[in-house]
Amino acid sequence: MAQRIDIKDLNVYYGSFLAVEGVTMAIEPRSVTALIGPSGCGKSTFLRTLNRMHEVIPGARVEGSLTMDGVDLYGSDVDPVAVRRQVGMVFQRPNPFPTMSIAENVLAGIRLNNRRISKSDARDVVEQSLVGANLWNEVKDRLDRPGSSLSGGQQQRLCIARAIAVKPQVLLMDEPASALDPISTLAIEDLIAELKDDYTIVIVTHNMQQAARVSDRTAFFNIGGTGQPGRLIEMDDTRTMFSTPTEKSTEDYISGRFG
Repeated sequence: MAQRIDIKDLNVYYGSFLAVEGVTMAIEPRSVTALIGPSGCGKSTFLRTLNRMHEVIPGARVEGSLTMDGVDLYGSDVDPVAVRRQVGMVFQRPNPFPTMSIAENVLAGIRLNNRRISKSDARDVVEQSLVGANLWNEVKDRLDRPGSSLSGGQQQRLCIARAIAVKPQVLLMDEPASALDPISTLAIEDLIAELKDDYTIVIVTHNMQQAARVSDRTAFFNIGGTGQPGRLIEMDDTRTMFSTPTEKSTEDYISGRFG
């Protein structure tokens, strides 16, 4: 069951440094939300607050409210590990575990969560997850080969299979195709279009054409200058953002005049 995320007046700090300031937005279920903006404007930092991944950096904290279907993700009784089970993450560079087979990579998240699983259930999860990531037909005869034996685009789809194996409700993607060739990029974009039937997806991308192709809504972040916090400038349906944005800075960024 995909979930809606509501963010209100979110500030993100690393120690005393305010990295992201005053973000308020709603992320709709079963849709793709793209985060765009110049480097260093807080997109990836903001993305990582959605599953508390930024907390792996010492001194990181947030102010404001971040709820998923009404549950405060930063509540004192909420386990960050449980949040990351519900809100999966796919990183910029494919990062399959090199010593694990393709099948073991898919099951890694389940095993990390100490869930016991029978051999037949494990086989089913591997197949369903690889089918879900559009990778099954390419690897079904070599599931015991190392995950690192796959091409870059296949490795990224393996990482997506690993993320969906634990049955999250939200998928976060931090520039998932930036390290890939155009054909692999297209495969990832096609996959995102299919996955949004079942998941709420938030993607950071520097590729304006990609944002226009894959997302339903787009949020533009910007920064006033070095050392300033990143801010959400505007957010709207992607078609509107790319044709008639409200802010001049959005139009300048999308048309390539800066950033």
